[in-house]
Formats: sequence, C-alpha cells, structure tokens
Amino acid sequence: MSTEEVTDSPVPWVAGHIRRFVETGGQSRPGMNDLLLTTRGRRTGTLRRTALVYARDGERHLVVASNAGADRHPAWYLNLVADPAVTVQIGARTFAATARTAAAAERPRLWQLMVETMPNYQGYQETTERQIPVVILEPTI
Repeated sequence: MSTEEVTDSPVPWVAGHIRRFVETGGQSRPGMNDLLLTTRGRRTGTLRRTALVYARDGERHLVVASNAGADRHPAWYLNLVADPAVTVQIGARTFAATARTAAAAERPRLWQLMVETMPNYQGYQETTERQIPVVILEPTI
C-alpha cells in the first residue's frame, strides 16, 4: 500500500488532524491516542486515510466507526468491510493490519473499553439507531 498515492479525508477537521500527525512525526493530540488508518476505496480503489482515536486490547488496536452518531457508517468503515487489508500508523510506526468488526459476543467489553477511552462515543450511540461498530485492527506481521 505504501507506494501508491494516499488521499486524506475530505472532512476539514479530520484533514487537520492528519496534517498535524504527519508534520509532527506521529504525535497524537494531547491526552488522546490517535492513529492514522488507510483503507482502499470500495468503489474507486484509491487509498484513503483518516485519523481516529484508538485503544489497545493486547496486541490489537480498536477503533470505533461512530461517524459522530450519524445514522450512516463512515466511508472508511464501509471501505474496510469491502477490503479488510489496511495500513495503520501509530506514532512513527506504520504496519499492515487486518480489520474486522467485533462479533456480538466480544463487542460489549470492547465497546466499554472504547467508551472509557473516548466518553463521547456513548453519547453518539444514543443519537442513532444503528449499532456503532467496534473495529479490531490486528497486525499482519
């Protein structure tokens, strides 16, 4: 994935986070765990990059497809459902990973971990009827 051109999120505040992350060599926002996630566009095949808050679960990383509580999934989530091979950057480290949506049996514990990491997620869940997915990113080492 790394030799192709990557298109950053068109959402201005997300693009700002990505720019800051890249310009600082992977520094997260103060008090936040941020990562960059690159997915392949399900319709265009273009590499797409977004910035997300994450939590760790052992060797795995977790992110939430909250879309700020909107009634539709974010595009990056739909992309990784179509093609689960993703690239993750945390700090200066970049690695390949496989993404998957947490299964029903594992979601409650992982959701709680994400809400502890970013309490806003609970409010987002309360504003939409869709169940907000928890995504597990497993390094493919």
